[in-house]
Amino acid sequence: MTNLFCDFDLSIEMQKAIQDMHYEQMTEIQAGAIPAILAGRDMIGHSSTGTGKTAAFGIPIIEKVQQKESRKPQVLILCPTRELAMQISGELRKYAKYKQGIKIATVYGGEAMINQIRQLKGSAIVVGTPGRVMDHMRRGTLKLDEIQTVVLDEADEMLNMGFLEDMQTILQGVPEERQTLLFSATMPASILKITKQFQKNPQLIAISKGQRSMDAISQFYYTVSVEQKKEALNLLLQKMNPKRSIVFCNTKKMVDELVFYLNECGFHSIGLHGDMRQAARTQVMQDYKNGRIQILVATDVAARGIDVEDIDAVFNYDIPQEDEYYIHRIGRTARAGKKGSSYTLVCNRYQLRRIHEIEEHAHTKIAFAAMPSVTEIENSRKEYILRDVKEALSSVVDPFYLEMSRSLLQEEYAIEDLVAVLLSKGAEKNQKAIPLVDPISLGGEKRSRGGNRVVLELNIGRSKRLAPNHIIQAITAVTGLPAKAVGNIDIFPDYTFIEMSGPDSKLVLQKMARCKIKNIPAAFRISKTQAGQYARVSPKARKKEK
Repeated sequence: MTNLFCDFDLSIEMQKAIQDMHYEQMTEIQAGAIPAILAGRDMIGHSSTGTGKTAAFGIPIIEKVQQKESRKPQVLILCPTRELAMQISGELRKYAKYKQGIKIATVYGGEAMINQIRQLKGSAIVVGTPGRVMDHMRRGTLKLDEIQTVVLDEADEMLNMGFLEDMQTILQGVPEERQTLLFSATMPASILKITKQFQKNPQLIAISKGQRSMDAISQFYYTVSVEQKKEALNLLLQKMNPKRSIVFCNTKKMVDELVFYLNECGFHSIGLHGDMRQAARTQVMQDYKNGRIQILVATDVAARGIDVEDIDAVFNYDIPQEDEYYIHRIGRTARAGKKGSSYTLVCNRYQLRRIHEIEEHAHTKIAFAAMPSVTEIENSRKEYILRDVKEALSSVVDPFYLEMSRSLLQEEYAIEDLVAVLLSKGAEKNQKAIPLVDPISLGGEKRSRGGNRVVLELNIGRSKRLAPNHIIQAITAVTGLPAKAVGNIDIFPDYTFIEMSGPDSKLVLQKMARCKIKNIPAAFRISKTQAGQYARVSPKARKKEK
């Protein structure tokens, strides 16, 4: 079966709309779901963020809407949040662009009922949150007796938010002879239970956990004490300097605390969570999409429905409670064929274990990285300033400033001095204090391996409060090697094993013979321990080795 939209049996109007959206190849969920939905099957779609789920049900739903004398709705789509409801409605309108007479209503809490009542009149498709759908049912402004298709989108999240009884009540008002489509990122027992309750012999379409999109995301984690998490995030934001990013927290309280801290430090951030009024949430998203705000701090539920393609980075300030949430979170970046990055803060051994569980669940690699040093931050600032200047020079220069420039040059100032002064003035506007963050070791940090590896032994250990970050920063500063050149590190009370490639280890021995780490004279030597085996070496065995 072909996976090209142009080869699929869709109406001329739909093909034209799809061409306008530059869709060519179907995603896995689209290729599986569209034929099943057009055939009238009940369906369970198991797929994560960024897999084209809205098109998977939106395109066939628009195709199936009939021109009828009755002006009651034919399709009901339930979703957990207002943002997701608005996103789905926006996408459906694009698919229905060349179809005549398909009206779509969006209903959710926080907006005046009278506006939604006007929308509902004559609408063939209703998209809404369970609570507001029930409000309209009680008022008699929404009749469900001619519904032919029901979509339960983000079903796992609706269950987490306590909407089960609402869904049951709503579906009791829908004809039994209907098509029911359920989409969920996770498949817990509670989801399987409601599929039996709401569906008839559904077809399961399960997509591998978003691996294609995750391959384009560079993933890192950093170990830091819980007391210095805010400062660690500050450092990472300064080092990475993303043009647009999302910071995820597990609680509304932390969202508010973090926004206050970041703004006090000179960042432009704004929060998004469920306690905010709809008008405020809408304004937040407008400011974020328009680029007036660079950093969005959000909870998982509030972030559902965010449809922004050019998000450079995702920061997990808190590790998500569910493995699938991690996939959802980082799936916000690396969209539309772009690359992205994710950065996660780890504060204890339990959280480190969670990182490794997520790696196993998602079949991905989350690499340990050292917190950036002051020198790295300062170097990054230089790079960003030069990048911005070069970008500005590639565009047309304002004649007003060009005249000022010529005036200064006529006064015989040295060009180098003029440029240096102007660069310093520009840098001062965005200068932020660089916080000091003490690295911690949790004893299980992983690094990538490859090639012929050897083990270096360092004469300093845990008793001197040595952490992996200290070692990496020292090696990179003295040798010029990248941080990724340092492999696995295992720190014992009085010594440390460091895994590196043969050539890199020789460079360390040559250049670091007289260096200090944490102001302690450092001595490196090649250990007889085999790479990958050092964690099992006991102190007694080490003494024999000497």
